[in-house]
Amino acid sequence: MSMPDDRMYSRTHEWAKVEGEVVRVGITDYAMEQLGDVIFLDLPTFATPLTQGAPFGEIESVKAVSELNSPVSGQVVEINEALHDDYDLLAEDPWEAWMIAIAPDDLSELDELMNADTYVETLDEEV
Repeated sequence: MSMPDDRMYSRTHEWAKVEGEVVRVGITDYAMEQLGDVIFLDLPTFATPLTQGAPFGEIESVKAVSELNSPVSGQVVEINEALHDDYDLLAEDPWEAWMIAIAPDDLSELDELMNADTYVETLDEEV
């Protein structure tokens, strides 16, 4: 299994990609495979403060309900509104279907996350 190497990964299967002044956040294709069909997505509102590792929302599928955890502390500056209308976007391409954009307090927090190779190794251990 290969993962895009332009982002960092959390143990709870969120990805974080730095784009200019913001960090875009989504979930991995592994997470989507485990979840199956998404039936509900709860995302924060604009300007919500977030703490690294703390929940920022929930994703519900036919199989489970899972918390979404913030990979970095900061403030929500953008929400992918298209996901509210079409949950299938997550399944079609979880690498492009970001959920929120965060203005980070400290980008060095991303150093606590995993690169693509390390994330893949943790997935191999889970199987």
